[in-house]
Amino acid sequence: MDISQALQQRRSVRAFLPQAPSAVLVHEILESAACAASGGNLQPWRVIALTGDSLAQVLQAASESNPQEYAHSMSYPANLWEPYRSRRFANGEALYRTLDIPREDKAARLQQLAKNAQFFGAPVGIFVCIDERMGDPQWMDVGLYLQSLMLQATANGLATCAQGFWRKYTETLREPLALPQPYTIACGVALGYEDTTAPINTLVSGRAPFEEWATMRGF
Repeated sequence: MDISQALQQRRSVRAFLPQAPSAVLVHEILESAACAASGGNLQPWRVIALTGDSLAQVLQAASESNPQEYAHSMSYPANLWEPYRSRRFANGEALYRTLDIPREDKAARLQQLAKNAQFFGAPVGIFVCIDERMGDPQWMDVGLYLQSLMLQATANGLATCAQGFWRKYTETLREPLALPQPYTIACGVALGYEDTTAPINTLVSGRAPFEEWATMRGF
């Protein structure tokens, strides 16, 4: 699979088979992703990959907590504006349509949302972390690492779902993750083999047309 194919095939998967990828394969994906560009070669990411009992212990700790969202942990700006508000709304509605959950069924929607805290059943949970003292450019570097990780996973027949959801769990999980100060969770990633029979995995998010977000001059 070449890079163009991996880019086209990568998407957020929210239902996984119980089979765990091998330690060798996970190691290869995490290590090769570190070839991502990094300003000044700081490589500001710190990565923790868990499976089996190690993952179960962390998920248990998360389930017993009541994390508080703060500015750093928010996935979206408050009072999201256009065109971003409409894009987010359309994506959410499309996701719940795959599950036949109407907008008025708040309980079912919350039940689906709660699956975030279980990595959507993925056999591998990855926490990508960053030193809190780093600035916006280093957060961009972590984003480059995440994209490289997900493309490598796709190229190796695995599925992923990046989850900003986990940022609010930094203090809850600091001890079970053995995450030293001043590191914070930047993103979680569910990793495993896709359950191709799950209706939710039929969701393929569209992209805005090129002309809406790009300008080319002088060509």
